[in-house]
Amino acid sequence: MNKVVVIGATGTLGKAVAGELKARHEVIEVGATRGAYQVDSTDPASVEKLFREIGKVDAVVTTIGKVHFGPLAEMTVEQFWVGLRDKLMGQINVVLGAHQYVNDSGSFTLTSGILAEEPIRLGASATTVNLALEGFVRGAAIELPRGIRINVVSPTVLEESMEGYAPFFRGFEPVSAKRAAQAYLRSVEGAQTGRVYRVG
Repeated sequence: MNKVVVIGATGTLGKAVAGELKARHEVIEVGATRGAYQVDSTDPASVEKLFREIGKVDAVVTTIGKVHFGPLAEMTVEQFWVGLRDKLMGQINVVLGAHQYVNDSGSFTLTSGILAEEPIRLGASATTVNLALEGFVRGAAIELPRGIRINVVSPTVLEESMEGYAPFFRGFEPVSAKRAAQAYLRSVEGAQTGRVYRVG
């Protein structure tokens, strides 16, 4: 049984991912304010403290990240920074801070999103961040030491989130969090690295 850390485990997607992984793994659930452990992924010191407390693990999954949705012509630099600081660097901070705690041949699985492939109005920040995450994963895959793998899951909008996000995603076919979670299983339990698993 592997030891898997799920950061974002208290959110809709993270909860589904943790639930699927628990069938075969010891899952450590981490949230921003809830869960067995808490972390502020935008703060490298908080990430370091988390993994010092948890110790060695076999896999790390991140299902976290805020981005700002709004008209590009009215977007401020600070609003654009929300996604860069939170969703992009939040997940990169985890990889940079945690790789020394990941066992040989372990893995990271990050989360981007369908807007990397299918831009929408008001979503320029999200498209930028998601593509940057996918670029980071491709670059990191050839450099991570000790056989550590890294992949990214790019889900479409979740059925469970449509109440809040429906106006942004007209014409997109949502998927359940449980279905999206299968891609995380492929990453954690598979053998591939540098891959973008698209769900939708």
